[in-house]
Amino acid sequence: MYDLIVIGGAAVGSAAGIYAARRKLNFLIIAKDLGGEVALSGAVNNWPGIIDIQGFDLAEKFAEHLKSYGVAADEGAEVISVKPEKNYHVVTAKNSAGEIKTYQTKTVIVGTGIHPRELGVPGEKPLLHHGVTSCTVCDGPLFTGKVTATIGAGNSALESALMMMEIASKVYLLTKYPNTPATQGGFPKGEAILIEKVKAAKNVEIIYEANTTEIVGDKVVTGLKYQDAAGQVQQIAVQGVMVHVGMIPNSQFIDCVKKNAQGEIEVDLLGRTSCPGIFAAGDVTNIPYKQIAIAAGQGVTAALTAIDYLNKLK
Repeated sequence: MYDLIVIGGAAVGSAAGIYAARRKLNFLIIAKDLGGEVALSGAVNNWPGIIDIQGFDLAEKFAEHLKSYGVAADEGAEVISVKPEKNYHVVTAKNSAGEIKTYQTKTVIVGTGIHPRELGVPGEKPLLHHGVTSCTVCDGPLFTGKVTATIGAGNSALESALMMMEIASKVYLLTKYPNTPATQGGFPKGEAILIEKVKAAKNVEIIYEANTTEIVGDKVVTGLKYQDAAGQVQQIAVQGVMVHVGMIPNSQFIDCVKKNAQGEIEVDLLGRTSCPGIFAAGDVTNIPYKQIAIAAGQGVTAALTAIDYLNKLK
């Protein structure tokens, strides 16, 4: 019987793990890898105390910090269910070999983050990492001097286009919205300053009311098809496609907590969920602003709240 199981090894898991270790809890981190999705963040310039660091290097530092405390971790495992049982919880995980492991714990902290939403069109999955990416900061430099397309209408799509305009020879930006004041010029969820910069860029061409229907290519991306406002299918020649159409919380494995319409786990200011003894923090929750520093702070809060819960547990 563990005092605590932390699910996820990125910012939340690292911060929670450090505090749990300092309080001498009997706990375990279950994660695919320590450092988690922080490694996919590209350049990080907003982590306090470090002016500039690559996400991969920051993730390594998270892992080193945990290991310095001798934190126990089941790396390479993925949690597939969390079930409450009286005054404890049963956590079931599966490792890369398909083996099932079951743990008992008094408390749980969920810090599993989010993953990119897919377009769900032909060519997307076969050409993933062969010209298709959902991480512009990771893969953008691979398309230096080439023609790329970014798909999306939010800040992540706008930021992708702004980054690629400095790298690619030409950038197409496809939004499904019309260019009207009601949609903020085609980007209803975008920040005005980002929209202005994209629209002022000479090598960025915005295609409005475009619904992507296929990503074209054999072994690598060679083009993209979309349906225009008139319902006609158009094709453009591109070597790279950046998909930024939203994120999905990694919360599907847990059913005993309340979630919002987007699948985010609802928490209070202390990281408590609707299920006693289960806490959540970071991008998987309904707390706004998906940032590494915020996730780490929430991980600390969830750990301290879990400790307080354990102290009062009969």
